[in-house]
Amino acid sequence: MTRQKQPTSDSDSRQNNQQEQSQQAENPWIEGLKTILLSAILAVGIRTFVAEARYIPSGSMLPTLEIDDRLIVDKLGYRFGDPQRGDVVVFAPTAKLEAQNFKDAFIKRVIGLPGEIIQVKGGEVYVNDRPLKENYIADRPKYEYGPVTVPEGQYLVLGDNRNNSYDSHYWGFVPRDRIIGRAVIRFWPPNRLGQLDPEPVYIESN
Repeated sequence: MTRQKQPTSDSDSRQNNQQEQSQQAENPWIEGLKTILLSAILAVGIRTFVAEARYIPSGSMLPTLEIDDRLIVDKLGYRFGDPQRGDVVVFAPTAKLEAQNFKDAFIKRVIGLPGEIIQVKGGEVYVNDRPLKENYIADRPKYEYGPVTVPEGQYLVLGDNRNNSYDSHYWGFVPRDRIIGRAVIRFWPPNRLGQLDPEPVYIESN
């Protein structure tokens, strides 16, 4: 019986070797495909849930952000906390902006939080009757606005280039669910590489 099994064993061994060689020949392609698919899945997952890159198309956030700056937007942080005053946020167009045929995301700075009273007068922004001491704006605002109360679940946003920004003082508030994320890092151009606003950029008067 041992002699009868030996040919079968040799035949199986040859077949196994052929299969292994065939698999080895296919492995580079399979591995390459797996790598591409995994990379695509990770890229989509990261962009959807964690972070994404954005560029600045206009001068509404000067001098903080310049045209063609490239940014990393943190999309995860606001899953665990709410936007704060001073955050530079990216958001989808509100219903009013959609009605004006805006489709691309906006980027502005959060100024008014839910329930706060905001007013712009005399070249300053007031929050609950207290002026904000802002050191990031291009120029003092030359318009009057408010007072208005920010609705619950919404935010008032303004561009740092106050007199050249299409923002909340024109079209109203940003609902929480329209906010995509917070701009945290500028990665282009290289000479301006770094974190955006690592510390609060305003000082509220007492």
